[in-house]
Amino acid sequence: MSVILKDLNDYIAPSQACIKPVEVNKTSDNKNNVIKIDDSGGYYEVSLDGIETKLQTAQITLDDCLACSGCITSAESVLITMQSQEELYNVLKLNKEAIDGNKLDEKKTVVISIAPQSIASIAAKYDLTPLQVAKRLTYFFKSLGVHYVFDTSFSRDFSLLESAREFVERFRFYQEKQQKKDPVNNDVKSTRIKRNGTSGGGDEAMSEAKLPMLASACPGWICYAEKTHGFILPYVSQTKSPQQIMGSVVKDYLANKLGIKPNNIYHVGVMMCYDKKLEASRPDFFSEEYQTRDVDCVITTGEVVKMFEESDYDIKTSEESSLDNFTKTSQEEELLRSSGSASGGYLEFILEYTAREIFNITGVDVDKEQGVIVKAGRNKDFKEITLEIDGKPVLKFASAYGFRNIQNLVRKIKSNNSPYHYVEVMACPSGCINGGGQLKPDEKIPIKDWILHVNDIYRNVNSLSPEKNDVVLNLYSEWLDGIESEKSKKLLRTQYHAVETTLVNPLAVKW
Repeated sequence: MSVILKDLNDYIAPSQACIKPVEVNKTSDNKNNVIKIDDSGGYYEVSLDGIETKLQTAQITLDDCLACSGCITSAESVLITMQSQEELYNVLKLNKEAIDGNKLDEKKTVVISIAPQSIASIAAKYDLTPLQVAKRLTYFFKSLGVHYVFDTSFSRDFSLLESAREFVERFRFYQEKQQKKDPVNNDVKSTRIKRNGTSGGGDEAMSEAKLPMLASACPGWICYAEKTHGFILPYVSQTKSPQQIMGSVVKDYLANKLGIKPNNIYHVGVMMCYDKKLEASRPDFFSEEYQTRDVDCVITTGEVVKMFEESDYDIKTSEESSLDNFTKTSQEEELLRSSGSASGGYLEFILEYTAREIFNITGVDVDKEQGVIVKAGRNKDFKEITLEIDGKPVLKFASAYGFRNIQNLVRKIKSNNSPYHYVEVMACPSGCINGGGQLKPDEKIPIKDWILHVNDIYRNVNSLSPEKNDVVLNLYSEWLDGIESEKSKKLLRTQYHAVETTLVNPLAVKW
C-alpha cells in the first residue's frame, strides 16, 4: 500500500504497519465475501457465487495518518478526536454556566496561543495584514469568552536560544573528543563526525551527544523518527517546540502569576499542522501532579476559519483588540518575528550564534547570504549553508523539507556519511508555511503560487533577534533561575522514545 500525502507532492514508502492494504466498499451484498491473494500479491474479492473482483489499493491522506509511517494507535486517534473547536466551545460553555451559577471556582482561565504561520495564512485568504489578523483574532476569541491571546513567535525565541545553546554544547563536546583522539591535528576541519547519543539534559547526557543535531520543532518528523528510525533519536535536538514552550510559560509562569493551579487553565494552540495535536498529547508534556497537559487542545488554521463560519463572524469588517503580553511586538505594537525561514529560522539563528560563540566571527547573515556559502540542492526543499575559515569549512548546515529529503538524510546518517553539523528538518515540502492545517487557495490559484504568497506575507513582518527580546531575557532570570539552571533544562527541553512496532498486517506478508 502507498501512503499519499494530500496536496504536498510527496511520498512515504509502503509500510507493513498499515492495516488497510486494500479498499473494500461495505454493502449488504458483500458482507459474506472473502478476500483472495494471488501469486503476484494482488487482492481480489470473491463473492459467494465465485465471481472475483480485483480490489484497488487504498489511498490514505496526511490527515488520516498524521505523517507517521504506519497507522496511529487507537489511543492516539482518541486524543486527536478530543482536540477540536468543539472542545473549546464546550469549555467556554461550562465557564458561562459557572459564572451564571456563581460557581467561580469551577471556571477555567482560557488562553489561546497562535502560530505566526496561521496568522500569515489567514492574512492571505482575507487580504489583511498580519497585524490586523492578530488584533481581530484577539477580538474574536475574547468575544467568545477567552481571557488571553498570545502568539508563539514569543515562545519561539526561547526555542531558538535554547536550540543554539544546545548545539554549542554538543559542538564543544565534539571538539574536546576530537582533541583527545588527535592532539596533533585538532582543528575542526573534518565534518564527518563520530557519533554517540543523548536522551536527556545535563553533562551526563552531553557525554553521549551526537552530530549532526537535527531540528525537533516538527512533530510530523518526530513521529516518523520515533516510529521507524529509533537510531536517529539521539541526533534530535532536545529543545521543545515553540508550541510546547508556550505550554510551559502558560501552565507554569502564568499560572503562578495569576495565583491559580495549572489545571485551572485551559490552553489552546492555533497551529498550522494536524501533527501538533499529537505533539500536545505526548506523555512528556503531561503533569501527573495536576493531571493536565501543557497544551490542552490544538486547533488548526482551517478549524479557526470554520469557527468564523459557525459564529457568523466576518474578520474583514471586525473590530480589533489590543494584543496581550507574550506576543512579540515592538513598542509601537507592531508584530515582530525572528529572521530566517517560515519554519522558524532555526538554521539561520543557530549558525550565526555558533559563528560568534565558537569562532568569534560576527556579521554573518544567513538570510542575506552574507559570510556563508549557500548551495541549492537537487530540489527546492534542500539546501546547504557552509561557514568557511581560510577556505576550509568549519560549519556545514542544511535544511531538509519533505520526506523525500528526510529519507536521504536518514540514510546518510545511518551509513555514517553525513557531512553536516546541523539540519533543519521539516516533514512538509516548503516547510511550516505549507502545513497540513493551513488554508488552501481558490481553484484558480496554483498551490505553488499560493505558498509563495503566504510565505511573502510571513516574511514581510519585521524581525527582531531573540537575543534582543527583553521580555524573554528577563524571564530566563525571573522564571527559569538563569540560563544554565536545572529549571531551564527541565522546562525548555524534552526527550524522545523509540516506538516498538508490534502490529503486523499478515495480509501484507508474502510467504
